[in-house]
Amino acid sequence: MSGSTVDYRELTQGVSARLGQLRSSTPEVMKAFNELGRAATAPGALDAKTKELIALALSVAVRCDPCIGFHSKTLVRLGATRQEVDETLAVATYMGGGPSLMYAAAAVAAFDEFAGARKD
Repeated sequence: MSGSTVDYRELTQGVSARLGQLRSSTPEVMKAFNELGRAATAPGALDAKTKELIALALSVAVRCDPCIGFHSKTLVRLGATRQEVDETLAVATYMGGGPSLMYAAAAVAAFDEFAGARKD
């Protein structure tokens, strides 16, 4: 699915709607997953932006377009720069080779899409 033809705003909105259905049918599982996310991204030795950069790199590594979209959107909200994203993607590519490079290109498209929507 990866590539510049993906509309990440539309993709994340669609996934969010489907996750809403899971919240209704499996509320305890979804609550536990959300709590895990909050605990993992809570401030600690690493700040929230650094943790999101890691999440973006892992999204590329596992080739998850919705994950790329959600984490790119969050990085824009947290004020990440394009250079920070690009360097994160360089490390993801180094560790994951060619397939990660293709998803790194998708992550650039996602970040740019959400950054264009930012109201500074």
